[in-house]
Amino acid sequence: MVIVIHLDSQDEKLSRLAIIRFVHARFYAPDAREEGELVALPADEAQHLTRVLRLARGAAVRVFNGRGDEFEATVEDTTKDEACVLLGGRRSSAPEPGVAVTLVQAVLKGDKMDDVVRDAVMMGAAALQPLVTARTEVSLATLEKARKRERWERIAISSAKQCGRAVVPQINEPLAFDTFMPTVAPLTLRATVLMFVEPGAAPEAIPLGALDSKPSAEAMIVVGPEGGWTREEVAAGIAACRVVTLGERILRADVMGVVGLAALFTAWKEF
Repeated sequence: MVIVIHLDSQDEKLSRLAIIRFVHARFYAPDAREEGELVALPADEAQHLTRVLRLARGAAVRVFNGRGDEFEATVEDTTKDEACVLLGGRRSSAPEPGVAVTLVQAVLKGDKMDDVVRDAVMMGAAALQPLVTARTEVSLATLEKARKRERWERIAISSAKQCGRAVVPQINEPLAFDTFMPTVAPLTLRATVLMFVEPGAAPEAIPLGALDSKPSAEAMIVVGPEGGWTREEVAAGIAACRVVTLGERILRADVMGVVGLAALFTAWKEF
């Protein structure tokens, strides 16, 4: 669909022609499965359709189910808080990386974790594992009480909508470092597991660029909190996985995960 708008220039007293290409809005519809189905959107998505975009019956949209399927669709029925769409043909979405990467991120203070989730989804992470470490400034109980996981799930959905992915990465329940680390060693049998540490934190650490560029089908990158890892946590990482650095650079904890994903996906020819 093309919309033609005439714009008047006050400076030059000339009329210009602007052509704006209409992009179909995308909505998350976890129940979408097959062409021809009538599917109700979740409450948040329905309100976005009806109250924000103010779409009505007959509007062309696109929906994805979070598991890799995306469809052309038509708005079939709306009320103030509900919306149903009729699924049309399948369509392609942003391709998923060939390596399924889980970002294990120590929970950050304030709203910084929101940005990490948003950007990791856009980068192509397959899952996110929030972690509570010795220097994390929030407890597991506080995270649960604040329903942070539900918030991060909503952010993941919104990010997938914006970047064109039809897959919504899984947001796992936050874990304590001491609970998480024993699960890592078995993973190394099938996955590449990397723990980012500061330069000089461990003689065993190698620059990221020195890694073998041939990845496993799965990978995991582990990023610490603002205050860094403790010596005990670094030792646990050395015992369970490979510890790596970004050479002599020290990056903030809220950007380390995204930089790590970008570097690895580039080395693995995903971009």
